[in-house]
Amino acid sequence: MASSEPTAGRVDAAGYASVAICALVWGTTWYAITFQLGATHAAVSVALRFGFAALGLALVARLMKSRLSLTRAQHLAAAGQGLFAFSISYFFVYAAEEQIASAVVAIIFAALAFVNLILFRLLLGQKAAAGAWIGAGLGVVGVAALSAGEVMGNDLGDKAATGLVFALTAVLASALGNWFAWRGQKAGAAVIPATAWAMAYGTAFLVLFIAVSGISWSVDWTPAYIASLIYLTLIGSVVTFGLYFTLARRHGYALASYISALTPPIAMVVSVIFEGARFGWPALVGLGLVLAGQVCLMRAPKKSAA
Repeated sequence: MASSEPTAGRVDAAGYASVAICALVWGTTWYAITFQLGATHAAVSVALRFGFAALGLALVARLMKSRLSLTRAQHLAAAGQGLFAFSISYFFVYAAEEQIASAVVAIIFAALAFVNLILFRLLLGQKAAAGAWIGAGLGVVGVAALSAGEVMGNDLGDKAATGLVFALTAVLASALGNWFAWRGQKAGAAVIPATAWAMAYGTAFLVLFIAVSGISWSVDWTPAYIASLIYLTLIGSVVTFGLYFTLARRHGYALASYISALTPPIAMVVSVIFEGARFGWPALVGLGLVLAGQVCLMRAPKKSAA
């Protein structure tokens, strides 16, 4: 008999608040990442971000009097989560943003909820409710409509193609990271300690990659880099990932990952304010589809696999 995500009822006020906070924060982190690009290698920036975030979450766990020790099974799950969610995924996110606009990378991540549904169906035999598939699909279509002009306005040359491949790789890695997070959940690991260890493992994998590849640890310590690192570490990682994985455990990974479909509209607002971007009526249509998809996912009943 295949395992399934824990059954949960309708999303409560705390769930809605978690979705809102994560969407608002991650909608701005796409822009914050651009201040990390350039002189400092992407692997170094990601390692610094999640290395400090792991320490931050470990401190939170201590303050909450949660045990940081994990069992062997929980460590293996955390290592897998760290490798895919905090090492491979974010390395390719940063690398993609060096090739294509940050808003485009955010757009591609709108497919994460849909990929999660497929992955959990293939690996665990989970049968998501029709409303979940409809909601995830609306998210993909809505964000595509929301940003059609942005995508088509980019030069579709080798650089853009490379960025597209990097972003899609990041999406798949993030979905696999969610699967390992689910394994940690089934092994009984608490959210905060497990996430802290996952970030620590992700950092360790990146440090190993940096050493083997001969990448320089040189960091361009400009005020903008330092400010973005602090924001991405404390708000964009410690706060939001704690909320994200708590939400995922209570209401399912498809719903939690749908936050990735809500962030592009916010990322575009940020782009309008700080980069002078302009969007027409298709943006309103797309935003409506995204919000409709969110409602479908939140109201969809959970189904266990047979």
